[in-house]
Parts: sequence; structure tokens; C-alpha cells
Amino acid sequence: MVLPAAGAGRVRDASLRRWLARADLQQLDAPRELLARLLEVLNLPYPESGLGALRMWGQTGDRPTVWIAAADPVYLEPRLDHLCLHAHDAESAPASDLRPLVDHLQATLGDNESFGFARLGTRGYLRASEPIATSDVPPYVAHQDMPNEYMPSGDDAAGYRKLVSEVEMSLHDHEVNQRRAADGQQPINCLWFWGGGYAPEQATVPHPPLFANDPLLVGHWLSRTGVVANWPGDIPSCVEASVAGFVAVVPVDDDADVLERCLSDLRDLLRAGRVSSLTLMFRDGIEARVEPGHRRRFWRRHSELLDG
Repeated sequence: MVLPAAGAGRVRDASLRRWLARADLQQLDAPRELLARLLEVLNLPYPESGLGALRMWGQTGDRPTVWIAAADPVYLEPRLDHLCLHAHDAESAPASDLRPLVDHLQATLGDNESFGFARLGTRGYLRASEPIATSDVPPYVAHQDMPNEYMPSGDDAAGYRKLVSEVEMSLHDHEVNQRRAADGQQPINCLWFWGGGYAPEQATVPHPPLFANDPLLVGHWLSRTGVVANWPGDIPSCVEASVAGFVAVVPVDDDADVLERCLSDLRDLLRAGRVSSLTLMFRDGIEARVEPGHRRRFWRRHSELLDG
């Protein structure tokens, strides 16, 4: 299960906090890309490249046949001696803002041969006739950090840095950013290019059923002919539709009470023997492995990771 953030007292129900405190808990040392976290737990191989193409596959349902990179909106904030990257999400960079920016980039930098910029909903993409080096991680992994640590390096990075500079210059004075600045919003002064490559050929690799709306996860599952369905809104529906385990991802924009509803359902299912174990990944980097025998850890009533 991928669930909303649970730390800093976000789990208000004291009995649920005690239940989680008895589990095997850990905190990730640094943000990680979600698909990588899931496949590691499932002991399945991570794609060598082409994450942007996989995400497009998940959005459209069709496998891209050309080189694709994800191109997501960011704000590169100049500070005294470095840049700080701020990742935008669908709320802070709605389609109404992203559309004119991507259209502008296509009109000023894109062409029919070298580069092409496109937008699907609140997600941007870059098509290139020749592969270029890109970042390996989405911008949320580098959020509020120095972007240089996540950019490609070496001789292959020249094309990447040249393109980023051109995008920054093109978007600097765009009317969308002027309006956002006037409204006190962070500008969208660049795109973060990551996951460049070709979509893999479809192959059958056993994966548990996936209940998620995340297009990258959906695209990967489709590339492995896995069973995919939208998040149904509750855990019991996932259990009823699965025979031997499942992966479920609660959307980031779900309602505020979904965390405790899901935790309560998962606890009940574990106690009833409907599931044999749980791996819970919270979006703030907390992870929990829960097994039936953990209920005997009665001395564990609190966790600093959860209480905050």
C-alpha cells in the first residue's frame, strides 16, 4: 500500500498509532522514486530507462514508439550561491498555466526534426530525434534541494544543459509567470527533463494486480501485461478483486480522512486473516512492515516517527 504521509501526528486515532508502533518501522534517508520503492519490495527489476515513455503509455494506453522524456514544471530559485529546485504538482501548476507555457516552448524551440514539446493534462513531455542525457529521477525527489546533484554529468550532459538554458530564457518573461508573480505564486521558470528513453517492448512478467491512478505505475504494469485498475476508493474492494496479494496506491489528492480509513480497514483485514502481511509506504518516507505476530509487541505504544 502507498498511503498519505503518516508522520508528525497525522494519524490522529491513538489505537491506530499504537498498532503501527508495533510494526517494523523505518524512515527513508532520502526521497526515492515511487516505482523504484515498489519494485524493490516486490523483488522485481526496475526499468533501465524510458520512464518518461512509460508514464506516457500509462496516460494514453498506447506504447510510444519514439524517444520520450518527462518534462515537468519546476521553479529554479536563485539563492546566494546556488539554485534550489521546487517541484510543482497538479495543484500548483494547473493545466491552464502549463498549456500556454508548453505551447510557447513548442513555438519557440520545437521543430519537426530535433525537439517537440507536448502536454497531457498537467504533465509535460519532450520528444527528441536523438537521445539526450536526462535526470534519472522526477522533480519531487529533488524538491527543495540543489538540482545539480540530480542532473546528468560528463560529456553527455552538454545537450541537456543547453536545452535547460534555452527553456529558462524562453519562459523567463512569459505572461503566465508575470501573472503568477503578481499573485504571489512561484513561477514556472523551467522544465525538469527526466526518464528519457524508449518504451520497452511489452513482455509478460508476473506482477500482482495494481489499483492506482499513477500513470508511471500504470505504464510499467501495462508493459509487463499486468492487471491494472483504478484505485477503487477503499481497501476491501482491492481484496475482493485479488487472489494472492495486490498493490494499491491512494491518490495524492484524495480526501483528508482516507489515511485513517485505509489503516483501519487494513488492521481489520490482517486480524481476520484476510491478508497475511502488509507493507505500507507513506508519502513522507515512512515505511511499515506489519505481520500478525506484531500484535504481541504490547510494550510498543509510541513511535517517534509517527508522533513527531
